[in-house]
Amino acid sequence: MVERSQKEVWRLTPWLMIVLLLGNFVLMAYDAKTASQERVIRVWALAIANFVQSPVTTVSSAVTDYFKSISTLRSAQTENDELKQQVEELKVQVQRSEELSDENERLRSLLSLRSESKYKILPAQIIARDPSAWFDHAVINLGSLNGVKLNMPIVNNGGLIGRVVAVSPLTAQINLVTKDKSGLGGVIGELATSNAIGVVTGNGKRELLEMGYVPGSIEVQVGEMVYTSGQDGIYPPGLKLGEVVEVRPGSATVPQQIFIRPSARLFAMEEVAVLLYEPPERPEYEKTVPNAVAEEKKKP
Repeated sequence: MVERSQKEVWRLTPWLMIVLLLGNFVLMAYDAKTASQERVIRVWALAIANFVQSPVTTVSSAVTDYFKSISTLRSAQTENDELKQQVEELKVQVQRSEELSDENERLRSLLSLRSESKYKILPAQIIARDPSAWFDHAVINLGSLNGVKLNMPIVNNGGLIGRVVAVSPLTAQINLVTKDKSGLGGVIGELATSNAIGVVTGNGKRELLEMGYVPGSIEVQVGEMVYTSGQDGIYPPGLKLGEVVEVRPGSATVPQQIFIRPSARLFAMEEVAVLLYEPPERPEYEKTVPNAVAEEKKKP
């Protein structure tokens, strides 16, 4: 048993030496210092800790940044949606401001028309259009309770628009001058000096009017202005109709074809004015026999 114990001791001797050497190494390392008076074992421990901590910190930072980016994207998306909504609201406000500015300008023009017109006018608004004939009929928000009557002219600052053809207590229907079957007396230039007098009607081309019965011997130039002559018994003289844009010459026996662009914006009107005009009563003899002359005029 003694031999056995000695053999075991010899067998353990190398391991004991290694343990002693490691212990000595640890003690030396613990006691050893760097040039900066830091213990070497501390420096090694920090190096090992940094080696282990560095990848952990990198992975942790990556995960944290990922979740931060998701949170930032959500926040940016929410902010983007809010900004889009604000932009749309601003667009609506700008559009509304432009509409109010345009409406203000139109109302100013009607006020200017009221001050310049020798007839009393009533400002009105277009509230509907007839779907069966979109460009020829419209409804205004004034009626008989406001003093509107049949055949009263409808105008704006640009000129003549049409006339009243139906009246209710609160509204009235108007026919535009572009209506095919409507006709009115027109004169090119000044009524007192011009001989170019004819009848103005719609010609099926909704952007133009046509003037007929002007003798071919009368010279008419493109660019001349056309006014109402007052000879139709509906409209007063001197209302602006439009500008001559085309002349197809006639002859001594064939009248000219004259095309007119209306001066009023018929297809973009919103505010108009009712001209409170009623034509003077025609004498009875003129109603029955247009070419007749009053008896007192026949006497020498």
